[in-house]
Amino acid sequence: MNFKKVVLGTLVVLGVAAVGGWFSLDKETRGLLATVPTNRDLLFWTQPQRDAAFRALDRLPILAKVNVVPASGTPSALPVGAPLRPTSDIDAYMAGQRSAALLVVHDGKLRLERYGLGFDGNGRWTSFSVAKSFTSTLVGAAVKDGFIKSLDDKVSVYIPDLKGSAYDDVSVRQLLTMTSGVKWNEDYADPNSDVAQFNNHKPDAGVEALVSYMRKLPRDVPAGTRWHYSTGETNLVGTLVQQATKRPLATYLAEKVWGPAAMEQQATWILSKTGKEIGGCCIQAAARDYARVGQFILNGAMVNGKSIVPDGWWAEATTKRTDINQPERGYGYQWWTYDDGSYAARGIFGQGIFIDPKRKLVIVSNANWAGGARDPVAMAAREAFYREVQKSIDDEGVAPAK
Repeated sequence: MNFKKVVLGTLVVLGVAAVGGWFSLDKETRGLLATVPTNRDLLFWTQPQRDAAFRALDRLPILAKVNVVPASGTPSALPVGAPLRPTSDIDAYMAGQRSAALLVVHDGKLRLERYGLGFDGNGRWTSFSVAKSFTSTLVGAAVKDGFIKSLDDKVSVYIPDLKGSAYDDVSVRQLLTMTSGVKWNEDYADPNSDVAQFNNHKPDAGVEALVSYMRKLPRDVPAGTRWHYSTGETNLVGTLVQQATKRPLATYLAEKVWGPAAMEQQATWILSKTGKEIGGCCIQAAARDYARVGQFILNGAMVNGKSIVPDGWWAEATTKRTDINQPERGYGYQWWTYDDGSYAARGIFGQGIFIDPKRKLVIVSNANWAGGARDPVAMAAREAFYREVQKSIDDEGVAPAK
């Protein structure tokens, strides 16, 4: 890709032209894109279109305006450890998931690294809602840096264009936990749902595109009384961080995570129609760098002995803040939580970072599920795989010494 050089900063704004973007694709991907998606409605692309596009989302002419998060000059080590031996057939599991990448890091060592769908460790795969957990982490950093004074502040303090809307009486904490009470439809199969429509919205003059859409939504129930999953909420979280810090999300991510965690490859973050990163979606990164993010967070997001977030942040962010009506599960600050202390970032079509602090375990999944955005069979199989890896680690701990 012909990206501009980064000069005295951590960000480059790219407007990749249609022709340039196409020819920057590798030959294999261009072959896969024999039928190029011609619309932004990625929820309704065909499976072959998704197979190709998920590895090249930041280079498609229809979506190719991005901000770059530069790679580190000296990537952090990800040493190879003893091969992990789960009881199930990894090939069969990956086939069922339609996996593009599957990595397991245990105690800082890479114990499983497999690829599929013609993807490999040199490419970038899109994150979808895994980005939500990255955006949440930037909120913590903004609190630590003093840009956000309190999670109990009203959202409109930081996004003045929300004044007078249903979000006027919603706190930052309620936005993080998706308990705003504002009406939102996240049905990925419904072309008229909010999650399908907000990218096509024509923004009000002078108003950020995501804010323009969200401020028109009506209140459904009182703030703080109900959890309801909403990508729109995280989009607002991203806008809030941008406006509070007065810098793009990609710049702040580079400063707080990508640089300190010493990532091997650059990442990209897709922009809205008004040129701002979409906080709830669409970071593109290499699988090993997703693993490094997981390891960085597992280790407390420490830089020179100090965490990038306030004391107690991870205890709040990664444990149940609100009930989601699922046994032994909950939702924290844009993290899916488990009562056993583990937590996960999740994205549609099979993207994920699973973190288990007790076992010093990180599992990275990139995929294109055959059964759609929320394929229930694939989702259940992935949860079972997490449990199986945990059991394998436990069994190693009690195995007799040789």
